[in-house]
Amino acid sequence: MLTRVAGWLLPGDTNKHRHLPALLIPLTLVTGLVDAVSFLGLNRVFVANMTGNVVFVGFALAGDRELSLWSSLLAISTFMVGAWTAARLIARSDVERAFTPVTAVHATLVATALVIASIFGHRNIGAQIALISLLACGMGMQNAVVRKLAVPDMTTTVLTIAITGLAGDPPGAAGRRRLVSVFGMCAGALCGGLLHFHLGPPAALALALVLLLAVVVFARG
Repeated sequence: MLTRVAGWLLPGDTNKHRHLPALLIPLTLVTGLVDAVSFLGLNRVFVANMTGNVVFVGFALAGDRELSLWSSLLAISTFMVGAWTAARLIARSDVERAFTPVTAVHATLVATALVIASIFGHRNIGAQIALISLLACGMGMQNAVVRKLAVPDMTTTVLTIAITGLAGDPPGAAGRRRLVSVFGMCAGALCGGLLHFHLGPPAALALALVLLLAVVVFARG
């Protein structure tokens, strides 16, 4: 089934990575989930969308008191640590072999964040530092491996170019990938927001963990 989905996303001989492109769909959902947790519960910061954090740093320096400068800087720095770590793992083998262990480490980081959020909550400064660091580091790892896979229009985090392509390019396989990315991230954010407001951040993190573990299992297969 995953191979058929990957073939639908990348028809013909454009797919170089067998079933792995299909697994970028749940990873896109994870992006929406964790960014819902971080933005709604952790000082209006993103742990996946670094473009937003860079802009937030500028706003905070300009005097916006509703944004946390330290939170955005922490997210950017730990995201870079995760990306650097994953890049080293990929360099030692290849992206297909590294995909599973990188995603497994990401799942471990989210699991740790889930435990912290369940025990200590998300409102005290220590818990916020830990949660931002763990989630941003995991998303940095995810971005590094997805970047090396280089599936067109499926970065799992950045949608600006995908939306531009939807508006400017004719329909086709690229449009399908872009729509999947947009709807996947929106669905993840919607689920994350609903779970955050009604059950709390641990529920959204638990769903993200389930998706990551599923990706690990199917990537191994």
